[in-house]
Amino acid sequence: MQTLKLSNKELQAQAQRFRIDVLKTLHDKGTGHWGGSASIADLLTYLYYRRMNIRVDEPQWEDRDRLILSKGHASPMLYAVLEGRGFLEKGTLSSFRDLNSSLQGHPCMNKTPGVEMSTGALGHGLSVGLGMSLISRMKGNSFYTYVIVGEGCLNEGQSWEAIMAAGKFAPEKLVLLIDYNKVQLDGTANEIMPLDPLADKFRAFNWNVSDRTFDGHDMESIEESFRWLDEQTDGPSVIIYDTVKGKGVSFMENSNAWHGAPVGDDHFEKALPELTEQLAKWEDD
Repeated sequence: MQTLKLSNKELQAQAQRFRIDVLKTLHDKGTGHWGGSASIADLLTYLYYRRMNIRVDEPQWEDRDRLILSKGHASPMLYAVLEGRGFLEKGTLSSFRDLNSSLQGHPCMNKTPGVEMSTGALGHGLSVGLGMSLISRMKGNSFYTYVIVGEGCLNEGQSWEAIMAAGKFAPEKLVLLIDYNKVQLDGTANEIMPLDPLADKFRAFNWNVSDRTFDGHDMESIEESFRWLDEQTDGPSVIIYDTVKGKGVSFMENSNAWHGAPVGDDHFEKALPELTEQLAKWEDD
C-alpha cells in the first residue's frame, strides 16, 4: 500500500492546498464547479494519501482499490489530488478543460491516469461500482470499490436500483461515500428532493450503516469513519459525511449559486485570502 506518513493536521493542510489549486484553476479557466469540488477535498485527500491501496507507478495494478467519482462535475478536485499524489505530471491541472486536454470537465477513464470510470450523468457511478465489486469477488481479488455520490446522484432512480441490488448480492468490499452537503444545482436538497431519513433508507435496503454521520471536513472524524468500516464483515457499507458546499470561502458556502458559477476576478480576490489564511493556521499549529 503506497500511503504517505502524514499526520491528520498535515492531511488537513494538504486538502486546503488542493482547494487553493482548484480555485486558481477555475478562475484562470473561467469554468468549472467550485461548490461540490470544495466539499470533497478532505475526503479525497484522506482516501488517496491514507486509505486506498494503490500503486502510483502502476496505476493499472489489478488489485488496486478503485474510486469512482459519481458526481463527476467535481472533477477539478479529483484532478488536483491525482496530480498531488503523482498520477499526473506537475502542472497538468493547468490544462483543465482545454481542447484535447486529458482533464475534461468530467472524468474520462480513457484520457486520465487514475480515473477508474467516466462519469458525468448523475446516478450511474454506483451501478458501475457494484459491478466492479462483484467481479472482484468472483475473481478472488481483495480490492475495495469506493463510490462518491452527492444528493444529485441519490435523486436518480438508477442509484436506488443499484442500492437494492447491492443489498441482495452483498459485496462486502463495496463502499458508498455520501458527500451530504445538502445543496444542489437549483437549490437546497430539501427544496429539490428531500432524502432524510437517509440512513434509515439504507438500513431498509440491507446495507451496513453507522449509527452516526461523520464530519467530512475533519480528518479525525474521517479516520473514525474508516475504523467503523473496518469493523464491517459482510454486505455493502455506506458512510454519510456532513459537508459544506463551497467549503472554505464564506460567501460561497451553502449556496447553490456556486454550484458551477465562473470564479471572476472580484470573487477570486476575496476568496483566495480566506483559503490561504486557514492554510496558514494549519501549517503553523
